[in-house]
Amino acid sequence: MTVQPEASSKTAQASSGATSCLPGTLEHWAADRPDDIAIVDGDTTLTWRAWNDMADRVAHALISLGAQPGDIIAIRSQIRHEWQILHAAAAKIGCSVLPFNWRLTSHETRFVLEDSKAAFLVFDDDDPAACQEASEGLPLKAVISVGAAQAHGIVPFSRLLDVAPPSPLFSAARPPLIIYTSGTTGRPKGVEMVHAEVTPELFEYVESVEEADPQRPGAVTLLTMPMHHGAGPGLCWSSARAGNAIVMMRRFEPEQALAEIERYRVNHWTVVPTMLKRIASLPADTLARYDVSSIRSIRVGAAPVPSTVREWTIGHFGHVLHEGYGATEVGMISHLRPSDMQRKPGSSGRPYRHVHILIKDETGHPLPAGQIGAVWVKSPVVIDRYLNGPPLARDVLDSDGYFAVGDAGRVDDEGFVYLSDRIKDMIISGGVNIYPAEIEAAMITHPAIEDVAVIGVPDDEFGEAVKAFVELRAGASLDAKTLQAFIQPLLASYKRPRSIEFVAELPRSTVDKVLKRELRNPFWKNQERSV
Repeated sequence: MTVQPEASSKTAQASSGATSCLPGTLEHWAADRPDDIAIVDGDTTLTWRAWNDMADRVAHALISLGAQPGDIIAIRSQIRHEWQILHAAAAKIGCSVLPFNWRLTSHETRFVLEDSKAAFLVFDDDDPAACQEASEGLPLKAVISVGAAQAHGIVPFSRLLDVAPPSPLFSAARPPLIIYTSGTTGRPKGVEMVHAEVTPELFEYVESVEEADPQRPGAVTLLTMPMHHGAGPGLCWSSARAGNAIVMMRRFEPEQALAEIERYRVNHWTVVPTMLKRIASLPADTLARYDVSSIRSIRVGAAPVPSTVREWTIGHFGHVLHEGYGATEVGMISHLRPSDMQRKPGSSGRPYRHVHILIKDETGHPLPAGQIGAVWVKSPVVIDRYLNGPPLARDVLDSDGYFAVGDAGRVDDEGFVYLSDRIKDMIISGGVNIYPAEIEAAMITHPAIEDVAVIGVPDDEFGEAVKAFVELRAGASLDAKTLQAFIQPLLASYKRPRSIEFVAELPRSTVDKVLKRELRNPFWKNQERSV
């Protein structure tokens, strides 16, 4: 089956409130092209009409459970069509959506729920235990299971759909999105990715981002980016706004991705470098088996792209590779076009319209082109505080509205940005942000540990792997296997160190600060970049 929009059904009877449809919304396409396919999720396909009908039903069911405009719906889910239904229902009600990583432990999940003050928790775990434990005693209006989990007090998602055909509801805009990120404190923080004031600068910025890789009528997008990452929802939005189909993969499998590209004639695909590495490692006869000529663009980001991966991708897919640089707190920053890939090797591209980059020295003064320093970014979507938090301090957001993204880099005389290192300690493994301070805070609770330092070391498959250096208390003994078992209930699997090294003493400065650079340097000295 090829997912291409059929001829528009101009004779289709729209709902009684069709005059309330805004262009580019789900309701608009449900009225204009009701029988065209909008979503493919494995064996499940949804037309625009079916998607809109389900979203109406879920919205009314959530209202009956107490949902009100401004409520936060926290969704712990893998990539699946129910996320799209919930997202659309939230837009109809005026709720915010908070997607978060389905691999978080119950302890981590509870923190997100408490910190955000979420009103609803939706999860797709087959075993409800972790979410039951995380939500126990919290003032949630409902806990909803999308998966197979059945337990007392949990509302099955199917029950939200099992209502009489409701009156139509209409969305004015996409729902506010909240993405949890973190920093040197080790505690995740929510970023509200919504801006009430639509200024000309904001409009032109969004237009600039979309024009970098425009969605033409009839295009098909493959979604392999997780929904708790800003790219996942963003791809869903751009496809829906253009009235185009999106093909969702629950879990990324390299050969299956190629099969989906061929089967559905996919045009747009956004990835992290690890996905490209896994495809490149497939046998030559497997790669030759699939027709990928439909691809118009592959956007890669969330982690640095090694030159070998970039060159292989261009060789296999053609000159379709776009590289992006962004941060949750400031939005998309820059874009490297396919035409500049070989002319500007190692660059992350030029800033989008109304995005300004300053490179500052250690005293906070701007540096000229070509000199490396701290990267500060000002954009139309930069935040001034985290969710439920105080205004950001001047060492994070300066008086001119520039945000310290935590990277070191330079800008050349043409305005292209190059990243060379990270100032913050964040690790990027397989495109996922991992925060050492959070891992260290969990590990140091073991009574045998005096201190711990976590760093990222090079990894051929994931870009970086988590490594921990552990200093024990005098007279204490501990081995790596016992320590791994200790932290298992405290940290999601992807955060746990791949390797643990016990040291007599961690390197420290004269003010007793652990010198992580001394730990990192031996691992990164022969790499293309130390980021």
